[in-house]
Amino acid sequence: MSGRSEDEDHRTFMKLALAEAEAALEAGEFPVGCVIVGAGKVVASGQRSNTSGVINELDHAEMVALRRLLAGGFSGAMGEVTVYATMEPCLMCYATLLVNGVRRFVYAYEDAMGGGTSLPLEKLPPLYRDLRPLVVGGILREPSLALFKRFFSSPSCHYLSDTFLARYTLAQGEGEGGPAATTARSHTP
Repeated sequence: MSGRSEDEDHRTFMKLALAEAEAALEAGEFPVGCVIVGAGKVVASGQRSNTSGVINELDHAEMVALRRLLAGGFSGAMGEVTVYATMEPCLMCYATLLVNGVRRFVYAYEDAMGGGTSLPLEKLPPLYRDLRPLVVGGILREPSLALFKRFFSSPSCHYLSDTFLARYTLAQGEGEGGPAATTARSHTP
């Protein structure tokens, strides 16, 4: 991180993830953006794709960014990077990033339907049991929530349109903060 406070760094990098999410929304996709930061700079980014037409549940923003990071020959320590995502990583993304060595996660908006970061790692097999990831939620939640509201409010929205997540998102009032508003937690056995 830089000489700024950790919160300032979180906000700076989350703004970049929000730009990725905005680009996804403008392309008609589910508005999730992700940046991976190492040594104080963005080393990879991605946005959600394939949520319209033929739906592909593998192209989550975090997976796109991780593939770009690995394909780009990243030589840093994976345990030193931080993943910034505009929505809490799902179970697939969270587990994949953990297995690849990522231990720091920062997200904007809680995934009330499928978020994976509250997974009780200590109850899982040894591969996961002893991991101690740091998870921070609620960073720039309101701008992220606004993107999801725009998506779910659109008449052209078909992806996840009749789900708990859509109803939860559309029911959110301005400034409510939600259950994950600026929280940090580490998994401990």
